[in-house]
Amino acid sequence: MAAKLFIRPLQICNNNSATGKAVPFLGELGRYSSAEVTIRSVTGEIAERHVLPTSELLSWLETNQPDFKEAASDIITKLGEPRASFAGLDMSQSHVMGVLNVTPDSFSDGGDRYDVSKAVSDGLRMMEQGATILDVGGESTRPGAEPVTLDEELRRVIPVVGKLSEAGALISIDTRHAKVMTEAVAAGAKIINDVTALEGDTGSLEAAAAAKVPVILMHMQGTPQTMQGNPTYQDAALDIYDYLEQRVAACVAAGIPKNMIAVDPGIGFGKTVEHNLRLLDALALFHGTGCPVLLGVSRKGFIGKLSRGEDPKDRVAGSIACALAGLQRGIQMYRVHDVAETSQAFAIARAISNAVV
Repeated sequence: MAAKLFIRPLQICNNNSATGKAVPFLGELGRYSSAEVTIRSVTGEIAERHVLPTSELLSWLETNQPDFKEAASDIITKLGEPRASFAGLDMSQSHVMGVLNVTPDSFSDGGDRYDVSKAVSDGLRMMEQGATILDVGGESTRPGAEPVTLDEELRRVIPVVGKLSEAGALISIDTRHAKVMTEAVAAGAKIINDVTALEGDTGSLEAAAAAKVPVILMHMQGTPQTMQGNPTYQDAALDIYDYLEQRVAACVAAGIPKNMIAVDPGIGFGKTVEHNLRLLDALALFHGTGCPVLLGVSRKGFIGKLSRGEDPKDRVAGSIACALAGLQRGIQMYRVHDVAETSQAFAIARAISNAVV
Protein backbone atom coordinates (compact mmCIF):
# COMPACT_ATOMS: atom_id res chain seq x y z
CA MET A 1 0.00 0.00 0.00
CA ALA A 2 1.32 3.44 -0.93
CA ALA A 3 0.58 6.56 1.08
CA LYS A 4 -2.73 7.94 -0.13
CA LEU A 5 -4.95 11.02 0.00
CA PHE A 6 -8.72 10.94 0.62
CA ILE A 7 -11.14 13.87 0.37
CA ARG A 8 -14.62 13.80 1.89
CA PRO A 9 -16.94 16.72 1.01
CA LEU A 10 -18.56 18.44 3.99
CA GLN A 11 -21.12 21.25 4.32
CA ILE A 12 -22.89 20.10 1.16
CA CYS A 13 -25.76 22.34 0.09
CA ASN A 14 -27.80 23.06 -3.00
CA ASN A 15 -26.78 25.83 -5.37
CA ASN A 16 -29.39 28.21 -3.92
CA SER A 17 -27.69 28.08 -0.52
CA ALA A 18 -24.05 27.99 -1.61
CA THR A 19 -21.56 30.68 -0.69
CA GLY A 20 -19.11 32.14 -3.17
CA LYS A 21 -16.27 29.95 -1.89
CA ALA A 22 -18.10 26.65 -2.25
CA VAL A 23 -17.04 24.39 -5.12
CA PRO A 24 -19.21 22.24 -7.42
CA PHE A 25 -20.48 18.88 -6.22
CA LEU A 26 -21.56 16.33 -8.84
CA GLY A 27 -22.29 18.96 -11.47
CA GLU A 28 -25.43 20.96 -10.81
CA LEU A 29 -26.42 18.86 -7.81
CA GLY A 30 -24.91 21.30 -5.33
CA ARG A 31 -21.74 22.61 -3.77
CA TYR A 32 -19.56 21.93 -0.75
CA SER A 33 -17.64 24.53 1.20
CA SER A 34 -15.30 22.38 3.31
CA ALA A 35 -13.72 18.96 3.17
CA GLU A 36 -12.14 16.37 5.42
CA VAL A 37 -8.65 15.68 4.12
CA THR A 38 -7.09 12.40 5.22
CA ILE A 39 -3.59 11.17 4.46
CA ARG A 40 -3.01 7.51 5.06
CA SER A 41 0.44 6.04 5.56
CA VAL A 42 1.87 3.06 3.69
CA THR A 43 0.83 0.84 6.63
CA GLY A 44 -2.77 2.03 6.44
CA GLU A 45 -2.65 4.22 9.53
CA ILE A 46 -4.03 7.76 9.55
CA ALA A 47 -1.00 10.04 9.23
CA GLU A 48 -3.00 13.29 9.10
CA ARG A 49 -6.65 14.30 9.11
CA HIS A 50 -7.87 17.88 8.79
CA VAL A 51 -11.08 19.72 8.01
CA LEU A 52 -10.31 22.59 5.64
CA PRO A 53 -12.34 25.19 3.74
CA THR A 54 -12.38 24.24 0.07
CA SER A 55 -10.87 27.62 -0.76
CA GLU A 56 -7.72 26.66 1.20
CA LEU A 57 -7.46 22.97 0.38
CA LEU A 58 -5.02 23.05 -2.54
CA SER A 59 -2.85 25.79 -1.05
CA TRP A 60 -2.64 23.87 2.23
CA LEU A 61 -1.52 20.75 0.39
CA GLU A 62 1.01 22.68 -1.69
CA THR A 63 2.56 24.01 1.51
CA ASN A 64 2.28 20.95 3.75
CA GLN A 65 1.93 17.90 1.48
CA PRO A 66 3.05 18.93 -2.03
CA ASP A 67 3.30 15.31 -3.23
CA PHE A 68 -0.49 15.01 -3.00
CA LYS A 69 -1.48 18.19 -4.85
CA GLU A 70 -1.96 16.41 -8.19
CA ALA A 71 -4.00 13.62 -6.57
CA ALA A 72 -6.13 16.25 -4.83
CA SER A 73 -6.86 18.03 -8.10
CA ASP A 74 -7.94 14.72 -9.64
CA ILE A 75 -10.29 13.89 -6.74
CA ILE A 76 -11.77 17.40 -6.68
CA THR A 77 -12.44 17.12 -10.40
CA LYS A 78 -14.23 13.77 -9.91
CA LEU A 79 -16.24 15.19 -7.02
CA GLY A 80 -17.29 18.17 -9.11
CA GLU A 81 -18.22 16.43 -12.36
CA PRO A 82 -21.78 15.31 -13.14
CA ARG A 83 -22.17 11.57 -13.45
CA ALA A 84 -22.99 10.11 -16.84
CA SER A 85 -26.35 8.37 -17.19
CA PHE A 86 -26.40 4.83 -15.80
CA ALA A 87 -28.56 2.25 -17.55
CA GLY A 88 -30.31 5.16 -19.20
CA LEU A 89 -31.11 6.88 -15.90
CA ASP A 90 -30.22 10.51 -15.22
CA MET A 91 -27.75 10.44 -12.34
CA SER A 92 -28.43 14.06 -11.41
CA GLN A 93 -31.63 12.65 -9.88
CA SER A 94 -32.03 10.14 -7.04
CA HIS A 95 -33.44 6.75 -8.01
CA VAL A 96 -35.30 4.20 -5.91
CA MET A 97 -34.47 0.56 -6.59
CA GLY A 98 -37.24 -1.73 -5.38
CA VAL A 99 -36.12 -4.97 -3.71
CA LEU A 100 -37.81 -8.00 -5.27
CA ASN A 101 -36.51 -11.11 -3.52
CA VAL A 102 -37.87 -14.31 -5.09
CA THR A 103 -36.67 -16.38 -2.13
CA PRO A 104 -38.12 -18.30 0.80
CA ASP A 105 -35.49 -17.10 3.27
CA SER A 106 -34.42 -13.46 2.76
CA PHE A 107 -34.03 -11.68 6.09
CA SER A 108 -36.96 -9.28 5.64
CA ASP A 109 -39.28 -10.44 2.88
CA GLY A 110 -38.43 -14.13 2.50
CA GLY A 111 -41.41 -16.01 1.10
CA ASP A 112 -43.41 -12.85 0.37
CA ARG A 113 -42.78 -13.11 -3.38
CA TYR A 114 -41.77 -16.72 -3.89
CA ASP A 115 -44.65 -17.12 -6.34
CA VAL A 116 -43.88 -15.72 -9.81
CA SER A 117 -47.22 -13.98 -10.29
CA LYS A 118 -46.97 -12.35 -6.85
CA ALA A 119 -43.42 -11.16 -7.57
CA VAL A 120 -44.48 -9.68 -10.91
CA SER A 121 -47.56 -7.92 -9.52
CA ASP A 122 -45.55 -6.50 -6.62
CA GLY A 123 -42.85 -5.33 -9.01
CA LEU A 124 -45.40 -3.50 -11.15
CA ARG A 125 -46.82 -1.89 -8.01
CA MET A 126 -43.33 -0.73 -7.00
CA MET A 127 -42.97 0.97 -10.38
CA GLU A 128 -46.26 2.80 -9.80
CA GLN A 129 -44.97 3.86 -6.37
CA GLY A 130 -41.82 5.44 -7.79
CA ALA A 131 -39.22 2.72 -8.31
CA THR A 132 -37.13 3.30 -11.43
CA ILE A 133 -35.21 0.02 -11.00
CA LEU A 134 -36.41 -3.39 -9.79
CA ASP A 135 -33.70 -5.56 -8.21
CA VAL A 136 -34.60 -9.23 -8.69
CA GLY A 137 -32.72 -11.77 -6.55
CA GLY A 138 -33.08 -15.52 -6.14
CA GLU A 139 -30.51 -16.26 -3.43
CA SER A 140 -30.56 -14.82 0.07
CA THR A 141 -27.32 -13.19 1.19
CA ARG A 142 -28.50 -12.47 4.74
CA PRO A 143 -26.00 -13.30 7.50
CA GLY A 144 -25.68 -17.07 7.78
CA ALA A 145 -27.65 -17.82 4.61
CA GLU A 146 -26.78 -21.02 2.78
CA PRO A 147 -26.15 -20.91 -0.98
CA VAL A 148 -28.65 -22.39 -3.42
CA THR A 149 -27.92 -24.35 -6.58
CA LEU A 150 -27.60 -22.50 -9.86
CA ASP A 151 -30.58 -24.35 -11.28
CA GLU A 152 -32.74 -23.31 -8.35
CA GLU A 153 -31.62 -19.67 -8.53
CA LEU A 154 -32.35 -19.61 -12.26
CA ARG A 155 -35.74 -21.25 -11.72
CA ARG A 156 -36.64 -18.51 -9.29
CA VAL A 157 -35.48 -15.42 -11.16
CA ILE A 158 -35.71 -15.97 -14.92
CA PRO A 159 -39.53 -16.01 -15.22
CA VAL A 160 -39.79 -12.86 -13.07
CA VAL A 161 -37.07 -11.03 -14.99
CA GLY A 162 -38.68 -11.94 -18.30
CA LYS A 163 -42.24 -10.91 -17.38
CA LEU A 164 -41.23 -7.63 -15.74
CA SER A 165 -38.87 -6.75 -18.57
CA GLU A 166 -41.70 -7.34 -21.06
CA ALA A 167 -43.82 -4.96 -18.98
CA GLY A 168 -41.21 -2.21 -19.40
CA ALA A 169 -39.38 -2.47 -16.09
CA LEU A 170 -35.67 -1.69 -15.78
CA ILE A 171 -34.36 -4.85 -14.09
CA SER A 172 -31.17 -5.39 -12.17
CA ILE A 173 -30.25 -8.99 -11.45
CA ASP A 174 -28.97 -9.44 -7.90
CA THR A 175 -26.60 -12.40 -8.18
CA ARG A 176 -23.03 -13.47 -7.53
CA HIS A 177 -23.02 -16.22 -10.18
CA ALA A 178 -21.79 -15.80 -13.75
CA LYS A 179 -24.34 -18.16 -15.31
CA VAL A 180 -27.24 -16.35 -13.65
CA MET A 181 -25.87 -13.01 -14.85
CA THR A 182 -25.69 -14.24 -18.42
CA GLU A 183 -29.12 -15.86 -18.50
CA ALA A 184 -30.83 -13.00 -16.68
CA VAL A 185 -29.44 -10.47 -19.14
CA ALA A 186 -30.64 -12.68 -21.99
CA ALA A 187 -34.09 -12.67 -20.33
CA GLY A 188 -34.14 -8.87 -20.19
CA ALA A 189 -32.12 -7.66 -17.18
CA LYS A 190 -30.25 -4.42 -17.91
CA ILE A 191 -28.03 -4.18 -14.81
CA ILE A 192 -25.88 -6.71 -12.92
CA ASN A 193 -25.82 -6.10 -9.15
CA ASP A 194 -23.22 -8.29 -7.43
CA VAL A 195 -22.60 -8.35 -3.66
CA THR A 196 -19.12 -9.78 -4.34
CA ALA A 197 -18.08 -7.04 -6.80
CA LEU A 198 -17.64 -9.70 -9.53
CA GLU A 199 -15.23 -11.75 -7.40
CA GLY A 200 -17.58 -14.44 -6.08
CA ASP A 201 -17.47 -16.59 -9.22
CA THR A 202 -14.36 -17.09 -11.34
CA GLY A 203 -16.38 -16.35 -14.46
CA SER A 204 -18.23 -13.25 -13.22
CA LEU A 205 -15.92 -10.57 -14.55
CA GLU A 206 -15.80 -12.14 -18.00
CA ALA A 207 -19.58 -12.71 -18.02
CA ALA A 208 -20.30 -9.12 -17.02
CA ALA A 209 -17.98 -7.73 -19.66
CA ALA A 210 -19.57 -9.95 -22.31
CA ALA A 211 -23.08 -8.94 -21.24
CA LYS A 212 -22.34 -5.28 -22.04
CA VAL A 213 -24.69 -3.97 -19.36
CA PRO A 214 -23.92 -1.70 -16.39
CA VAL A 215 -22.67 -3.30 -13.18
CA ILE A 216 -22.96 -2.44 -9.50
CA LEU A 217 -19.98 -3.49 -7.38
CA MET A 218 -20.65 -4.02 -3.69
CA HIS A 219 -18.20 -4.54 -0.85
CA MET A 220 -18.61 -7.53 1.44
CA GLN A 221 -16.05 -8.75 3.97
CA GLY A 222 -16.16 -12.54 3.94
CA THR A 223 -19.19 -14.51 2.74
CA PRO A 224 -22.82 -14.49 3.91
CA GLN A 225 -21.95 -17.47 6.12
CA THR A 226 -18.96 -15.75 7.79
CA MET A 227 -19.31 -12.00 7.30
CA GLN A 228 -20.70 -11.11 10.72
CA GLY A 229 -18.25 -13.30 12.65
CA ASN A 230 -15.69 -10.64 13.49
CA PRO A 231 -15.56 -7.91 10.83
CA THR A 232 -12.39 -5.87 11.22
CA TYR A 233 -11.05 -2.75 9.49
CA GLN A 234 -8.32 -0.22 10.08
CA ASP A 235 -10.78 2.43 8.95
CA ALA A 236 -14.01 1.05 7.48
CA ALA A 237 -14.65 3.94 5.07
CA LEU A 238 -11.10 4.15 3.76
CA ASP A 239 -10.60 0.38 3.51
CA ILE A 240 -13.83 -0.03 1.57
CA TYR A 241 -13.06 2.96 -0.66
CA ASP A 242 -9.72 1.35 -1.56
CA TYR A 243 -11.38 -1.98 -2.29
CA LEU A 244 -14.06 -0.49 -4.53
CA GLU A 245 -11.52 1.64 -6.37
CA GLN A 246 -9.48 -1.52 -7.06
CA ARG A 247 -12.55 -3.38 -8.30
CA VAL A 248 -13.48 -0.51 -10.61
CA ALA A 249 -9.96 -0.67 -12.07
CA ALA A 250 -10.27 -4.45 -12.52
CA CYS A 251 -13.56 -4.02 -14.37
CA VAL A 252 -12.15 -1.33 -16.64
CA ALA A 253 -9.16 -3.58 -17.40
CA ALA A 254 -11.61 -6.38 -18.29
CA GLY A 255 -13.37 -4.16 -20.82
CA ILE A 256 -16.25 -2.69 -18.81
CA PRO A 257 -16.36 1.07 -19.48
CA LYS A 258 -16.13 3.17 -16.33
CA ASN A 259 -19.38 4.97 -17.16
CA MET A 260 -21.09 1.57 -16.82
CA ILE A 261 -19.90 0.99 -13.24
CA ALA A 262 -21.53 1.98 -9.95
CA VAL A 263 -20.29 1.22 -6.43
CA ASP A 264 -21.99 0.23 -3.18
CA PRO A 265 -20.17 0.29 0.20
CA GLY A 266 -22.21 -2.69 1.37
CA ILE A 267 -23.89 -1.55 4.57
CA GLY A 268 -24.41 -4.56 6.83
CA PHE A 269 -22.25 -6.97 4.83
CA GLY A 270 -19.39 -7.76 7.17
CA LYS A 271 -19.77 -4.63 9.29
CA THR A 272 -20.55 -3.86 12.91
CA VAL A 273 -23.01 -1.15 13.95
CA GLU A 274 -20.07 1.24 14.33
CA HIS A 275 -18.74 0.39 10.87
CA ASN A 276 -22.17 1.03 9.35
CA LEU A 277 -22.47 4.41 11.06
CA ARG A 278 -18.99 5.40 9.91
CA LEU A 279 -19.91 4.49 6.33
CA LEU A 280 -23.21 6.37 6.41
CA ASP A 281 -21.50 9.48 7.70
CA ALA A 282 -18.71 9.19 5.11
CA LEU A 283 -20.89 8.40 2.07
CA ALA A 284 -19.80 11.53 0.19
CA LEU A 285 -16.25 10.16 0.19
CA PHE A 286 -17.25 7.47 -2.33
CA HIS A 287 -18.03 10.03 -5.03
CA GLY A 288 -14.25 10.33 -5.32
CA THR A 289 -14.29 7.03 -7.23
CA GLY A 290 -15.91 8.89 -10.13
CA CYS A 291 -18.80 6.39 -10.19
CA PRO A 292 -22.46 6.63 -9.17
CA VAL A 293 -23.08 5.29 -5.68
CA LEU A 294 -25.83 2.93 -4.53
CA LEU A 295 -26.93 2.77 -0.89
CA GLY A 296 -28.55 -0.44 0.34
CA VAL A 297 -29.55 -0.02 3.98
CA SER A 298 -33.25 -0.86 3.99
CA ARG A 299 -34.53 -2.69 7.11
CA LYS A 300 -31.03 -3.85 8.09
CA GLY A 301 -30.27 -5.27 11.50
CA PHE A 302 -28.22 -2.39 12.86
CA ILE A 303 -31.33 -0.16 12.68
CA GLY A 304 -33.05 -2.38 15.23
CA LYS A 305 -29.91 -2.48 17.36
CA LEU A 306 -29.81 1.32 17.47
CA SER A 307 -33.53 1.53 18.25
CA ARG A 308 -35.73 -0.90 20.18
CA GLY A 309 -34.91 -4.20 18.54
CA GLU A 310 -37.71 -3.99 16.00
CA ASP A 311 -38.34 -6.79 13.52
CA PRO A 312 -37.25 -6.07 9.92
CA LYS A 313 -40.65 -4.91 8.66
CA ASP A 314 -40.88 -2.44 11.55
CA ARG A 315 -37.65 -0.67 10.60
CA VAL A 316 -39.16 1.53 7.88
CA ALA A 317 -38.63 4.84 9.66
CA GLY A 318 -35.02 4.03 10.46
CA SER A 319 -34.45 2.95 6.87
CA ILE A 320 -35.82 6.26 5.59
CA ALA A 321 -33.62 8.17 8.04
CA CYS A 322 -30.58 6.43 6.53
CA ALA A 323 -31.81 7.12 3.00
CA LEU A 324 -32.23 10.82 3.79
CA ALA A 325 -28.67 10.87 5.12
CA GLY A 326 -27.64 9.50 1.73
CA LEU A 327 -29.71 12.13 -0.07
CA GLN A 328 -27.85 14.86 1.82
CA ARG A 329 -24.57 13.32 0.66
CA GLY A 330 -25.44 13.06 -3.02
CA ILE A 331 -26.15 9.32 -3.33
CA GLN A 332 -27.76 8.52 -6.67
CA MET A 333 -29.47 5.13 -6.11
CA TYR A 334 -31.22 3.57 -3.11
CA ARG A 335 -32.08 -0.11 -2.76
CA VAL A 336 -35.24 -0.24 -0.63
CA HIS A 337 -38.09 -2.53 0.37
CA ASP A 338 -40.53 0.30 1.09
CA VAL A 339 -40.76 2.13 -2.21
CA ALA A 340 -43.81 4.33 -1.61
CA GLU A 341 -42.60 5.56 1.77
CA THR A 342 -39.07 6.29 0.54
CA SER A 343 -40.33 8.05 -2.60
CA GLN A 344 -42.59 10.25 -0.50
CA ALA A 345 -39.77 11.15 1.89
CA PHE A 346 -37.50 12.06 -1.02
CA ALA A 347 -40.17 14.22 -2.67
CA ILE A 348 -40.64 16.26 0.50
CA ALA A 349 -36.91 16.51 1.24
CA ARG A 350 -36.21 17.77 -2.30
CA ALA A 351 -39.05 20.29 -2.12
CA ILE A 352 -37.70 21.72 1.14
CA SER A 353 -34.14 21.84 -0.21
CA ASN A 354 -35.24 23.61 -3.39
CA ALA A 355 -37.57 26.09 -1.72
CA VAL A 356 -36.84 29.67 -2.72
CA VAL A 357 -37.38 32.41 -0.12
